[in-house]
Amino acid sequence: MIHRKLIAPLLLGLAVVSGAAQAQQPIRLVVPFAAGGGTDQYVRLLASELTKKGTQVIVENKPGASGIIAADYVARSRPDGLTVLVSSLGTLANNTVLYDKMPYDPKKDFAPVSQIGYQPAIIVGRIDLPYKNIKEMVAYAKAHPGKINRGSPGEAILTNLAPLSFERNNGFSTTHVPFNGDAPAVQALLSNTIDIHGTSLTGSLSLIQAGKLRVLGVMDSQRLPQVPDAQTFKEQGYDFEAVLWYSLSVPSGTPGDSIRRLNKAVNEVIAQPDFVTRARAMGMEPRGGTPEELAKFVQTEFERWVPMLKSLNLPKQSH
Repeated sequence: MIHRKLIAPLLLGLAVVSGAAQAQQPIRLVVPFAAGGGTDQYVRLLASELTKKGTQVIVENKPGASGIIAADYVARSRPDGLTVLVSSLGTLANNTVLYDKMPYDPKKDFAPVSQIGYQPAIIVGRIDLPYKNIKEMVAYAKAHPGKINRGSPGEAILTNLAPLSFERNNGFSTTHVPFNGDAPAVQALLSNTIDIHGTSLTGSLSLIQAGKLRVLGVMDSQRLPQVPDAQTFKEQGYDFEAVLWYSLSVPSGTPGDSIRRLNKAVNEVIAQPDFVTRARAMGMEPRGGTPEELAKFVQTEFERWVPMLKSLNLPKQSH
């Protein structure tokens, strides 16, 4: 029989061992898109550098339902700082408008960690198309209704919603074909299944540089240095901008110490000159910040995009 005086030290020792074991567990970054896409590539770069710096990180892909599958999975996970959502405008705002029922509440079920990067949305197309830029595409779409098939990485993702808003504002339409991430959409583009694709630079840069795809327009105030010949929408006569951003969120109730540790590790990595160079080579601009700054930014984006989506009167989706 164990003496009563030995029980407390024994329990304390077990707690220490348990805590140490948990500390050695890797952090899982849950990506709402298919493996191989632009966001996935950037997250894997970040995970690799974090691991090199002593924060063990693995990437887990849970694509589908415009990020709802991944977001719900993380929202239901234990709030121990070990399961982290790669969040975006879709998962934290737009899904509330586009889906009739949400299994999670983006404002109540998550705590902010840090932004990790951003990039403007772009439209890419096959090189054999009868139009070479957005202005020519709009003219073609109006002259040939229903002839353009437009891909996107998901219904609620900005690279679908921004082009849709642009179409509504300029009096034409395309046939939307959603995919579970950028990678399968780009493959569909290359196989002539679709004509154009709303995306980001990361998932298509190598194909653009190889001359297999063409950037029709950039939704930003300035051209991208990686594809300097690609005109912005504004240069083509359309005052339209849309920037994709990515952040990290954890389940509500996650200890503040865990959030601060991850925030510090992430911000140290994305500030490294070598990391910035490698990120920009794939079309991503690193951007960090505090959890408080992320919370304010998300609220601002929510207030900008949600009313716009409601004005489009889009049919509710089921996940």
